Amino acid sequence: MTDPDSPAPRSVGARRGRPPSNALSRERILDAALTLLEREGPEALTLRRLGADLGSNHTAVLRYFSGKDDILLGLAERLIAEAVDGFEPGPTWRATLTELARRVRRACLAHPALAVLAASRVSRRDAEFRGADLVIGALLEAGFGARESARYYRALVDVTLAMSSFEAASAVLDGPEREGDRMAWQREYLMASPQRFPQLASVAPYLAQADEDDQFEFVMGLLLDAVEARSGRSA
Repeated sequence: MTDPDSPAPRSVGARRGRPPSNALSRERILDAALTLLEREGPEALTLRRLGADLGSNHTAVLRYFSGKDDILLGLAERLIAEAVDGFEPGPTWRATLTELARRVRRACLAHPALAVLAASRVSRRDAEFRGADLVIGALLEAGFGARESARYYRALVDVTLAMSSFEAASAVLDGPEREGDRMAWQREYLMASPQRFPQLASVAPYLAQADEDDQFEFVMGLLLDAVEARSGRSA
């Protein structure tokens, strides 16, 4: 006979201090993965560590994602979604492409650890398709045909993500390493021997003046100038 004063038996699989695995969801897992990345860096993202942070066995995560790479693609989708959320095309095709590039960079710098892992990936999800549709639409507006638009789309996206993820990789360095790299332009480059490196020494003060914002705008301007020159139309 069951003692009416005894506690009810715990259900199978219930563990003290841990929510049941059915409390998980794709969004909760992605939230935890992003938090882990931003707190401890790219190397910290493992299924076991993610399961521990969620209070579940890591195998429970596999009910929602096929593996770590699937989680990473989901996070890549979030990064792109942040960049294109609420975006509307500008008054000209060039204004549209410029602002999209800036938005991608801002999203990468807001989540640098994620950008380091995800910027080179193809998420093949709706937000990425939305971004592609916006860029290709602007290129078609510029007067390019389908084949040219596809080529320029790839070039624009690759350059934007390459520059943004390069900055992101610097942002996740330890403080002293990051500061050392930043100060190199104003210290070691300015001190380079004019006898050994005369051409470098002649421009070193200007290298010290350039910052990441200047470089991003300059490179994107160069690329869009080339696109515009080939379009045969004014922006």
